[in-house]
Amino acid sequence: MNLKHANLRQFLSPRNIAYIGNKHFVQQGIRNCRKLGYKGEIFAICRSEEKIDGIPCYKTIQEVPGKIDAAFLAIRNDRTIEAIKELANLGTAGCVCYAAGFSEIGKEQLQTELIQAAGNMAVVGPNCYGVLNYLDRISLWPDRHGVSNVEKGVAIISQSGNISLNLTMNERSLPLAYVIDVGNQAVLEMADYISTLCEDPRVTVIGLHIEGVKDINAFSKAAKKALEKGIPLVALKTGTSEMGSKLTMSHTSSLAGSDELYLALFDRLNICRVHSLHALLETLKLFAVVAPVTGRKLGVLTCSGGESTLVADLAATYNFTLPNLQEEQVEVLEKHFTEFEHVSNPLDYNTSIWGKKQELEECFSAILKGDFDVSLLILDLLDQDNGDVKAWIAAVNALIEAKKQTNTNTLVVSTLPEGLPTSIRNKLIEHGIAPMQGLNEAFQALYLVHRYFAKRKNIEEIPTRFLVCTSSDASSAYALNEWEGKQALQAYGVPVPKGMVVTKEEELVLSGMNAPFVVKGVSKELAHKTEFEAVKLHLQNKTEIIDAMEQINQNLTHLPVNDKQFLIEEMISNPVAELNIGIKRDDQFGLALVISMGGELVHLLNDSVAILLPTTSKEIMEGLLTLKGVKLLQGFRGKAEGDIEAVIATAKAIASYAEDHRDSLLELDVNPLLVLTKGKGVIAVDAFIRKQLIQDLKIVL
Repeated sequence: MNLKHANLRQFLSPRNIAYIGNKHFVQQGIRNCRKLGYKGEIFAICRSEEKIDGIPCYKTIQEVPGKIDAAFLAIRNDRTIEAIKELANLGTAGCVCYAAGFSEIGKEQLQTELIQAAGNMAVVGPNCYGVLNYLDRISLWPDRHGVSNVEKGVAIISQSGNISLNLTMNERSLPLAYVIDVGNQAVLEMADYISTLCEDPRVTVIGLHIEGVKDINAFSKAAKKALEKGIPLVALKTGTSEMGSKLTMSHTSSLAGSDELYLALFDRLNICRVHSLHALLETLKLFAVVAPVTGRKLGVLTCSGGESTLVADLAATYNFTLPNLQEEQVEVLEKHFTEFEHVSNPLDYNTSIWGKKQELEECFSAILKGDFDVSLLILDLLDQDNGDVKAWIAAVNALIEAKKQTNTNTLVVSTLPEGLPTSIRNKLIEHGIAPMQGLNEAFQALYLVHRYFAKRKNIEEIPTRFLVCTSSDASSAYALNEWEGKQALQAYGVPVPKGMVVTKEEELVLSGMNAPFVVKGVSKELAHKTEFEAVKLHLQNKTEIIDAMEQINQNLTHLPVNDKQFLIEEMISNPVAELNIGIKRDDQFGLALVISMGGELVHLLNDSVAILLPTTSKEIMEGLLTLKGVKLLQGFRGKAEGDIEAVIATAKAIASYAEDHRDSLLELDVNPLLVLTKGKGVIAVDAFIRKQLIQDLKIVL
């Protein structure tokens, strides 16, 4: 049993709370609890005061009678360790450590002492705002916050105190169940909170604000648990700079940064990624309010032709469809419109029935009864104080009645975020209608929610372990020459051209090889041969090969190449497409497979996908299909299809090589991999592998 998780569960729903430290924070904590309606006992521990807001103050933790379930520590960092030790010895389930001044400013030893003092106690922080539990009306929080008591709803886990605070006061009517600011994550990591919140049946969806994940394996296990329990995770990942960047020589290493690896992680675990706080809130709200979105067919009601066009454009962008209305729908709708008005989807209902509740209800019901997965009413209620909004209210009420009759997934979407006032939002949520604020955010949310449920239909065994490697050591790095690299990969099933390697002095015998030929200068010290004119193509005979070797030899005379040889291969012509398949090494994620368009298109199109290892053929196929250039493999403009099955098999072979050499492999690049017509396979015409001496070998040497 995980004692920290057991303590965290008790801490999140405590029978009593102790606020410890500075008078201001103790007072704010007491007032927060009272404002929420907390029914448990509250203790105040403050040396400078006799009473705070009517609650007697104890001078020390030991003076408190009985056991403290949960505590909020608002004391200096140098006094925090002893207080945590005292609480742990008394059997306290958990505490919030508000103080800063630990690892975030380089005081690693102080944070280590905090971890040791905590033992199995659940400690939130340090350097954090704490925890709000709106389900059980609990505030372990040092500042003001929004009040949103609910029976069920959204949990938010954030790595920023101020963002957490702001989110509690959002104007989105988001049903908040928990808000947790995790701070430095000294004792508990994001994975611990996800795993524990998944066990609360009142939590419907979890939002994550992530700056970085400490333990990828633990995070993956927790995310998989959420997926299995049907609790969606929506993540806003910030900070996209390269983690621990190192000198790299391959195309692959420059293609996949840490952000791409996080994206690969989220794709694998079906985590919905957003790129703004607005999108985070709207996506969480849509998950919380509507039933599963299982299809892409939209029915749309607008009161403006301009809005209809905006919606049509966004529907196309996010790959939703706007099916034609059925005959029975048209018959009902035409009764309420003149011959000058066009009955279609989207439906502009404005002119004839604007403000008429009965007619609106009949028209809205006709739309909602259609063969749509989701129905949208586009509506903005602005400047309520200075105008008559009865006609807008009539539309809202008519939609509510239509929703009651049909029980379908229904949204009201404002074109502007401020277009839906609080009273209207709350009324819509009460009737199971999601009030979505902002057209772009609404469609992003629809796309992500649909994608989540579509991917969840086929949950297979999701790897939650990663190929964590020994630390990389550039000082012991060495490269294989192209011939050695190809031979190593061929042993794992990667197809390579028929060829041989010779020195300039050896007699040339082209046994069993057919023209045209290619000649390359190869060396461990020659990574990119084209730049040094060390490649000669379209050679037809032995004489041309010998001349090419002489030219390459002259081109390389100014370089310190001590192991120069010549690789002679049969030249492969007329491929369907070129790909680049390689291995990226990351100290946090381990090894990742990276697939992109090959040749000169590698960087020109910026069209690549990263897949964490270990992986499956299904995951490789899904990744391949995300590339823009995959159209070349699918018979673009009537041309021949490429051998996609062979691409996947080769990618799996490269992944297998990487798994077996995880501790020594630094980077690997097959560029290009020539894709031949369907059924003809693929050929790796160039390969670069860089490795390091692993620690055991160093000791032997």
